[in-house]
Amino acid sequence: MGRTRFYIFLLLSVFPLYQILGQNSEQGVPISKVLEEISQVHLITFNYESSLLKDIVVAPIPKDLKLSAKIKNLENQTNLIFERVSDMVYTISKAIQLCGYIIDSESQSPLVSATVTSKFVYAVTDDKGYFEIELKSLNEVLTIRHIGFKTIERQLKYFNLKACSTVAMFAQQEVIAPVLIETYLVRGIDKRQDWTTSIDYKKFSLLPGLIESDVLQTVQALPSVLSVDETVSNINIRGGSNDQNLMLWDDIKMYQTGHFFGLISSFNPLMTQSASVINNGSDVALTDGVSGTIHMQTDKQIDSKFNSVFGLNFLNAELFSNIPIGNKSSLQIASRKSLDDFVRTPTYDVYFERVIQETEADNNVANVTNSNQEFDFYDASLRWLYQPTNKDFLRLNFILINNDLGFNETADVNGISQSRRSGISQNTIAIGLNYKRQWNEKLSSTINVYDNEYKLEALNADVLNNQLQLQENIVSETSVQLNNLYEENRWRFNLGYQFTETEVINLNDIDLPRFVRRDEEILREHAVFGQAWYKSSNNDFSVRGGVRANYLTRFEKLIVEPRLSLRKSIGEHFEIEAQGEFKHQSTSQIVNFQNDFLGIEKRRWQLADNDSIPVLQSKQASFGILYKNSGWLLDAKGYYKTVNGITTQSQSFTTKYEFSKEKGSYDVYGFEFLCRKTFGNFNSWLSYSYINNIYTFETLEDIEFPSNFDITHSVTLGTTFSNKSWNVSAGLNYRTGNPTTIPLVGNEIVDDDVNFDEGNGQRLIDYMRIDTSAIYKFKISNTFRSEIGASVWNISNRQNAINDYYRVNESNGVNKFSRFSLGLTTNVVIRLYF
Repeated sequence: MGRTRFYIFLLLSVFPLYQILGQNSEQGVPISKVLEEISQVHLITFNYESSLLKDIVVAPIPKDLKLSAKIKNLENQTNLIFERVSDMVYTISKAIQLCGYIIDSESQSPLVSATVTSKFVYAVTDDKGYFEIELKSLNEVLTIRHIGFKTIERQLKYFNLKACSTVAMFAQQEVIAPVLIETYLVRGIDKRQDWTTSIDYKKFSLLPGLIESDVLQTVQALPSVLSVDETVSNINIRGGSNDQNLMLWDDIKMYQTGHFFGLISSFNPLMTQSASVINNGSDVALTDGVSGTIHMQTDKQIDSKFNSVFGLNFLNAELFSNIPIGNKSSLQIASRKSLDDFVRTPTYDVYFERVIQETEADNNVANVTNSNQEFDFYDASLRWLYQPTNKDFLRLNFILINNDLGFNETADVNGISQSRRSGISQNTIAIGLNYKRQWNEKLSSTINVYDNEYKLEALNADVLNNQLQLQENIVSETSVQLNNLYEENRWRFNLGYQFTETEVINLNDIDLPRFVRRDEEILREHAVFGQAWYKSSNNDFSVRGGVRANYLTRFEKLIVEPRLSLRKSIGEHFEIEAQGEFKHQSTSQIVNFQNDFLGIEKRRWQLADNDSIPVLQSKQASFGILYKNSGWLLDAKGYYKTVNGITTQSQSFTTKYEFSKEKGSYDVYGFEFLCRKTFGNFNSWLSYSYINNIYTFETLEDIEFPSNFDITHSVTLGTTFSNKSWNVSAGLNYRTGNPTTIPLVGNEIVDDDVNFDEGNGQRLIDYMRIDTSAIYKFKISNTFRSEIGASVWNISNRQNAINDYYRVNESNGVNKFSRFSLGLTTNVVIRLYF
C-alpha cells in the first residue's frame, strides 16, 4: 500500500512538469531554430540582419508542409516579409508602415478616394485624405492618383516614415487642356478643348512607315499638313511655306528642325514626349507662325524613379536617362549619334544619296571628282525640373543639334593633281528657363526666358580656280515673356508681356579675288497681350478671345492682332467650331542662288527690312463640324487664309522667277475631311484635303498663278492594329503633283537663257507612297523590357519627282534635271528599357 502511494505521488509530481514543457513547446520556438530546420530540409539559405530575429518565437510548423506553405505560415505568425531571390536564397525583412494625408495643392482641402498603390498593395484615402499602407522595401515606388490631378510617382525612402506627412497634388489642367476627342487619328493623337491637336507619345501606337516617334513625321498624318519635298524641314501647313511655321521646343523658338538636312527630326524622340499642332485661333501668348504652330514639349512631371532607354536603328544610336535628385527634383538627359563613324548601313546610304542628289556634293563640274564623302549628325538635350515648394516650379532646358557633311574635290591643274575639302555644317545651341509661381488657388504667374543661336556654314573649294568661298547664316534670338493667369468660376483670364530681340548675320567671303560682304541686322519687338476664356458648366459651350499688340521698334510699327475661337455642342454627337486670327512674323527664309551652301541647304534666314522684305501679316478664318458616335468620327472643316509680304525668294522657285526679287501675297481656301473608325484593336482612317492656293505678284509677268505649295488634292488612308504586345500599321499617301513651269515649246531659249511658259502652268506626276511598320514589345525580366520593330517606306519603290529645273547646255539646248523622293527604304529598331 505504501509503494502504491509512492507511485501515485511521483506521478502527480511529474505530470505538471510534462504539462509545462508541453505548453512551452506549443507556445513558441525561436524562429532562428525553425529557419535552421527549414534550411536543412529544403537546402535553402535565408539572408537577414542578425538583430531582426531577436526575441521572435513562433509555434512549431508541421514538418509535412511544402516550403511555400511553411514560409506563408511564418509570415502569418510574424510581421516579417520573406522574398524569394532565387531557388536557393530567400531574404527576410520587416514590413514598413507608412501613413499620410493627400491634399489639393491649391485649396489645401483633403482629396477623398485618392489611390496609393505599390507593386503588391494599395490603399484609398478617407474623407480626411488619410491613408495607411504596409510596404516591403524602402526602394518600392508608390504611385498616387486622383482624377483631375497629376500622378505622383515616388520611392518610399523619400517619404517621412516617422510621422504621417502631407502630400500635395497639383491639378492636371495646369499642364494641359482636357481631351475633347480621344484617338482622333490613332491612339495618342487627340483633340483637346483648347482647339489644338495633341500628340502624346506615352500613349502613341504607330503610323505607317514609322518606327520612331518622330514628331515632325507624325504631324504630316493630319489633314492639310504635308511636305512637298518629303522633308521635315519643309512642312507646309494649309499651303504655307516652312518658314511660316512657329516651331517651339519647350517654349524655345527653333530655327533648325532636321537632321540629314531635313529627312528626320532633330528633336530626340526619347526626350520629346508630346506635341501640339495649331492651325488657327492661336493663344495670344504665341507670336510668329502665320501659317501654323507646332509646339513640342518634354515631360513636365518630376519622376523619382531612375530609368533609362537605349535604342539602335539603321541610322543612329540613342540613349535616354531619367535621374531623380531627391523628391523635389529630377534630371533628364538624352543624346543621339549617327552610325556613319562605325558602320554604313543600306538605309544610311539611301538617306545620304537623297540629301546630296543633284548638288555639288554629288555631281561636280567637269574635270573635278568628289571623294571621301562623310556625313555625321548628333544631338543632345537636357531637362531639369525642380519644385522647392508646392507653389513654385522651375524648369531648365538645353538642346544641342549638329549636322556635318564633307567631301574632297580633286582635279588636275597644270598636270598636277590637287585636292581640297568642301563641307557644310548646320548647328543649334539653345537654353531656356521657365519659372511658375502659384500665388493662390486663382492666380499664377509664369516667366519664360530663352536664348537660341543657329548657324549654317559652308566652305566651298574651287580647285580649278584655286578659290575658297565661305558662307554663313547666323540667327541669335533672346526672348523674355511674363504670363499671368487668373481663374474665377467658369472664366480664365490671361495678361502678359513679351520682349524679343533677333539678330541675323549673313556672310559671304571669297579669298580670290578678295570679296567680303557681311550683313548684320537686329530687330527688337515688344508685345502685350490679354485673353479671356469662358466654358459653360456642362462644357457644351466654350469661347476664347483675345488681342495681342506688337510694337517693332526699328520700324516704329504697331501691329494689333485679334484672336477668336469658339465651340458649341449640338446634342450628344455633334460639335461645331469657328476660329479666326491675325498674325505677323519678322523672319523668313530666302534663297539667293540655288548653289548657295553647296546647294544642300540653300535657304538662309533673313530679317524683315520693311522694304524689299516686308513683315509678313496674315488673316485666317475657319469653320468646322464634327460628329462622333459608336467608334465613328467625322470631322470636316473649311478655311480661308491670306498672307501679305511674301517674296519670290522665300517661295522655293527653281524654274521661272528663280532669280526674281519681288514682293507679293497669296490667298488660299481649302477643305479638310477626316473619317476614322475604331473597332476592337483596329483603328482605320481616311483623310482628304483640298487646297486652292494662288500667288499675286503685281510686278511679275504672271500676276496671278498657282503657288508652289498648291497641292490641290491630298489623300491618306491607313489602319493600325494595337494590343499589349504588337503595334502594326500600313497606309497609302496620294497627292497631286507639285506645280512647275516648263520651257515654252518651240521657243525654249531666248538671249541664251531658258524661256519659260506661264508660271506653274504644269504639274509633276502625282505623288503616291505605300508604307508599313510593326513593333513588338516584350518583357525580359522585372528590370528589363524591350521592343523591336521594322518599317518599309515606299514599298512599291515608286519614283516620285519633287522638283524640276532646267539649264542651257553647251549645244544650245535645254537640259532637264529632276530631284526625287526616297525610294524603297527599310529600317529596323531595337530598344531596351531599364
